[in-house]
Amino acid sequence: MELPKGKLVSVGGAEDKGTDLEEGFVQRNRLNFFELGILKRVVNEVGGTDKHIEVITTASSIPEEVGQNYIDAFGKIGCTNISIMDIRKREDVQNPEYIERIRKADGVMFSGGDQLRLTSIFGGTEIYQILHDRYLEEENFVIAGTSAGAMAMSNTMIYQGKSDLAHLKGEVKLTTGLAFVGNVIIDSHFDKRGRFNRLAQAVASNPQCTGIGLGEDTGVVIKEGNELEVVGSGAVVIVDGKDILHTNITEVDMGEPIAVENLKVSIMVRGNRYLLKQRKFIANANTSV
Repeated sequence: MELPKGKLVSVGGAEDKGTDLEEGFVQRNRLNFFELGILKRVVNEVGGTDKHIEVITTASSIPEEVGQNYIDAFGKIGCTNISIMDIRKREDVQNPEYIERIRKADGVMFSGGDQLRLTSIFGGTEIYQILHDRYLEEENFVIAGTSAGAMAMSNTMIYQGKSDLAHLKGEVKLTTGLAFVGNVIIDSHFDKRGRFNRLAQAVASNPQCTGIGLGEDTGVVIKEGNELEVVGSGAVVIVDGKDILHTNITEVDMGEPIAVENLKVSIMVRGNRYLLKQRKFIANANTSV
């Protein structure tokens, strides 16, 4: 199987980033960028501050504010070639201007919001195929995403599931993501919103997938679709279901608590690496973020 030459950067998001889907409201205050250090890493992976990055605000319910926030944040680290792509519906994806801009960009970044908007609007489109092709074929092409934009990168995607009910069968809703990286399930805001049970249920249902729980102001850089490096100030939790010995998830009724035996958990911080295919933790890596 061909290894992707491009890179993925998935960021855990922040509580005050703009939306809280679990609570059903939009926060319009303090849309500050906690992850400036991670944005610097994105810029470094793309190739420098002169490179063209397209920010896609499709997932957000306040795209103008979020888009301007990205321009300001990238501007603070010296970037002057940042464009906002406010695609709101599937008809917008067919716009020849947007298609050409995706062909020419050095990297893209998906904002936070609602990950189901990303998959339902981009799935099966020409832009989606261009992103996949460039990620596979171009060494310096970077696809980054924060919060919902990070969660949509995996092949199996969580799109709904309240933390306080996530121990109950059926409360965690899964669908197909954008599938830039295979056999993983990514969750964001992992520590602040108490999402361990949510990711554990997702992995118990799909033990071939490795769960990646991203803390806030924390992300992972994934190279060759396999080598994951932690960046940022917080922690990343790896949930490995390969060696599960018992689970009742197929036996209990919907709404009943689930049990899982021998779920393997690793906690990773900046500089740690993890090989997804080998399911191997590596303690030390050189990193600037």
